[in-house]
Amino acid sequence: MTCKTILAILQSEADTPRLLDFALPLTARHQGHLIGLHAEALPIAVATPLGGAMVDLTEEMRAEAEDRHARLRALFMERTQAEGIAAEWRGYDNVSGDSAISGIESARTADLVIAQQNDPDADARMTADVEALVFESGRPVLLVPYTFKGRSAPFKRVILAWNGSKEAARAAFDALPFMQEAGSVEVLMVDPQDFPHQDTGLAGSAIATALARHGIDVTTRTEISGDLSHGEVIINRLADTGADLLVMGAYGRSRVSEFIFGGTTRTLLQSMTAPTLMAR
Repeated sequence: MTCKTILAILQSEADTPRLLDFALPLTARHQGHLIGLHAEALPIAVATPLGGAMVDLTEEMRAEAEDRHARLRALFMERTQAEGIAAEWRGYDNVSGDSAISGIESARTADLVIAQQNDPDADARMTADVEALVFESGRPVLLVPYTFKGRSAPFKRVILAWNGSKEAARAAFDALPFMQEAGSVEVLMVDPQDFPHQDTGLAGSAIATALARHGIDVTTRTEISGDLSHGEVIINRLADTGADLLVMGAYGRSRVSEFIFGGTTRTLLQSMTAPTLMAR
């Protein structure tokens, strides 16, 4: 299995080189086609206290947006051509100026979406609604930590956060290309529960067996959270193992309740320590 159509969400000039350092080698490994996508906010005419529109300011904002489009497109095409990657550019102008939201439609016809985790210290204009991309696109989203440095390489050790949900199942099989190139995969369960057809002692064994049939070296591990959240347990396990990819379903009672009460998905989005593939 390979990822032939890959969509890269490029929200800002500052983050684009980092994201391309990750996306280009991955695309090359899969002999894929890379789509670069960026959106700019449409300038909105505002009125002066005297009631006249500030036309000069609006035109200045429009010119700046066009310049950013041009610079990002030039950088993207230069990098892809230099590395021999088949590529195309998609630029959008809309009210939000959010490249992640603008990329949802394009994401639905891609094998994989790559986006950057938002830097909590960045200006709001430099961030994208990656949660909407994960929850609404219907495609696997590979999130790159904003602290990522260097070029991506084949993953060596993968952790699959498994709870038996449909979201976790989708993430697991969407991540097969990366699990197959990895040296090992650990199926991690946190506080597994007994079910009529399976007790906690066998939790994760079925998905581990299914992955092993793809030639993957799989182990299982169970953790008890105690006073920690599930997200914190997963982050600790990533640190303990040195895993370079986390695979998990983006799940929760609802996006609204996760916003209010927190949740594993939100914890990982905010405290990402390794590239993370999420699927919904």
